[in-house]
Amino acid sequence: MNGTIKHIEYHLPARIVTNTDLRNEFPDWDVDKIEKKSGVEQRHIASAEETAFDLSVKACEKLFEQFDRENIDGIIYCTQSPDYIMPSNAFLLQRHFKLSERAFAFDFNHACTGYIYGLMMADSFIRSGVAKNILLVNADTYSKFINTKDRSTRVLFGDGAAASVIGVSENGTGIKDVVLATHGDGYDKFMIPAGGMRLPKSAATAIETADHAGNIRSADDIRMDGLAVWSFINSKVPQQVNELLGCNGLALADIDLFIFHQASLMTIESLVKKMQLPGEKVFMNIGKIGNTVSASIPIAIKDAMDCGKMRPGQKIILCGFGVGLSYGTLLLNT
Repeated sequence: MNGTIKHIEYHLPARIVTNTDLRNEFPDWDVDKIEKKSGVEQRHIASAEETAFDLSVKACEKLFEQFDRENIDGIIYCTQSPDYIMPSNAFLLQRHFKLSERAFAFDFNHACTGYIYGLMMADSFIRSGVAKNILLVNADTYSKFINTKDRSTRVLFGDGAAASVIGVSENGTGIKDVVLATHGDGYDKFMIPAGGMRLPKSAATAIETADHAGNIRSADDIRMDGLAVWSFINSKVPQQVNELLGCNGLALADIDLFIFHQASLMTIESLVKKMQLPGEKVFMNIGKIGNTVSASIPIAIKDAMDCGKMRPGQKIILCGFGVGLSYGTLLLNT
């Protein structure tokens, strides 16, 4: 008995920030060059009052139009921008939708590999017999952690939430195998230095400085060493994908569709080139959405299903990578 993705829905904030908006706000930014590398033309940005939980409620409302919430046995909620330090957003979601008190609920702090981790955990609960239907939520509002004058991050990230039901596979399809890995030595290549217990926010951490490229940020904001993260992804991810395929007696040519975390156009194109993948086998939707962190893979899955790229009878590779630094690859049979 294994788990499978039964349903996915997502919700994006109403506010859209386009590259034209960025050009008007920062005439000195070379937005055309940035767009060519990032692949992002626009991104949805949460309002000041809008939280990841709010976005996830909207996604779940869509989901529960198709799935009876009474059958939810557990809630797994992935976010790095929770409403409170405690309690977890999962408890707020259980309360909001009046889900069964018998359902377990917890958050986990993860970013770009979060959907892979969430699928692995949900599948493990199902295989162990603890649950039959798990609500997996991935939601973040990274825009609240980004300095508006930091073009290295502002052009990339969008806000959003995805809600999935992971249930028991009835025909042998679903989650087949997963490989997870950690590169903690690179923890400081993608981080928010201040705001935790190690370095609480203060007047000193709010002081803005400019890096060598002119990006302005403080210790309260996201800091990303884009080149270091790209080098990590380019060196580690192809090896991990091949490892997973080898363990399952498969080759790259046996895979019908690859859905990578929508990090940036440059990152995905680099992976495609290094792994010599046919472009038609790689799904991308980053242009109109941006990098939505752990929600990017489920949003891409939903879009791929809606446009007919992801269909029954396929072998799919899902692959996430980023903050941690972390990386994970999952084999899915549809």
